[in-house]
Amino acid sequence: SRPTTIMFGRSVLDPNTPMSDGNYGELYPLGLFRMLKRLERTGKPIFITENGLPDADDDQRPAFLLTHLREVWRAINQNIPIMGYYHWSLVDNFEWAEAWNLRFGLIKLNVETQERRLRRSGELYGEICRRGVIDDGLVYEYAPALLDTLFPG
Repeated sequence: SRPTTIMFGRSVLDPNTPMSDGNYGELYPLGLFRMLKRLERTGKPIFITENGLPDADDDQRPAFLLTHLREVWRAINQNIPIMGYYHWSLVDNFEWAEAWNLRFGLIKLNVETQERRLRRSGELYGEICRRGVIDDGLVYEYAPALLDTLFPG
C-alpha cells in the first residue's frame, strides 16, 4: 500500500518514502500503473510524457527507469493502449521554477560550455530501446539491488 495519507488537502508522506533530488517527488512506479488503469476508461490511446526525476548524480534514475518501464510493460500486457513513452528529459534543461538546480536529463549538460555527456541512465535507456526488453542482465548491470524485485524466484 502507498505510504501517503491525505489530510486536509495536504499530502503526508511516510518519512521512509524514497524521494528524488530536492524532494521534488516520491518514487512511486505503482502510481504510474494505477493512473494508466484509470486512463484506460477513456478508451483513448495513451502517450506517457514527462516521466522522469531530478537526479544530478544519476544514482536513482536507472532504478526509476527499470521500475517505471516495468509498470508500462504490465499495463501493455493488460491491453491498456499505450502508444508511446517519453522520458523526461533527454538533456538537462532549464526548469522555470527551479532554474538549472534540478537535473532531469539522460544526458548531462554543462551549462557554461554546453558540453553534453551521456549519463549511465542514458546508456541503460538506450540499451532497453535497442533490445526492446528489460532482462536480468540489464538489471544486474545497472541496478542489481532490483534483481529479486523484478525477477522473483
